[in-house]
Amino acid sequence: MIKKPDRKAIRAKRRQRLRNKLRGTSERPRLNVFRSLNNVYAQIIDDDKGVTLVAASSLSPELKGKLSTSGNTEAAVEVGKLIAKKALDSGIKDVIFDRAGYIYHGRVKALADAAREGGLEF
Repeated sequence: MIKKPDRKAIRAKRRQRLRNKLRGTSERPRLNVFRSLNNVYAQIIDDDKGVTLVAASSLSPELKGKLSTSGNTEAAVEVGKLIAKKALDSGIKDVIFDRAGYIYHGRVKALADAAREGGLEF
């Protein structure tokens, strides 16, 4: 019987393909998204220096009282708004969106749309 690759392996291959093409710089850092079963995370990363400039997640203290569940689309929208606000406060307006191998749908799309509405350009 032929064994199919699991979903994590497929995502890892897709993620590596994307990372070979995407590179965050000082002028245009990379907005990376990670979604787990229970939470949503976003980071803005400068790959030249290898540092995270801004980070937000559904576990952030700013969102503690706002969210009923931290792993759904509404949480992703709030994380997108928060990452955009923090980025603009840090002087970051243009970013490269890195979906990290996830399909652009659901929580990933909701976070991206909220970040755009919050003022980020990508």
